[in-house]
Amino acid sequence: MTAAIDDELWSAVGDPIRRRMLDLLLTEGGGTATTLSGQLPVTRQAVAKHLGVLDRVGLVHGTPSGRERRYEVDEAQLARAVAQLSSVGAAWDARLHRIKRIAETIQRSRQG
Repeated sequence: MTAAIDDELWSAVGDPIRRRMLDLLLTEGGGTATTLSGQLPVTRQAVAKHLGVLDRVGLVHGTPSGRERRYEVDEAQLARAVAQLSSVGAAWDARLHRIKRIAETIQRSRQG
């Protein structure tokens, strides 16, 4: 694998609410806990906690906006996450290909 896997990053992205939040932030160009909570099945306080998790791993960054913080996705960190996912996918593809070759060899030896 070419990139080291960041467990905290993938733990943060592993939650379906946080993935949906990232989608909304990307689609809308940013948002606050209040605007996001209006589009998610959780409270504003829960959204704020999820945003804190995403902020700690660097996937979003908040800037003061009146009484709230406005969050935007850090595209460089998101690209890093995508690269890690691609690396993990490629490694699993290679493993599965090896397993397939072994299974085919076993099957041929039983037939012969």
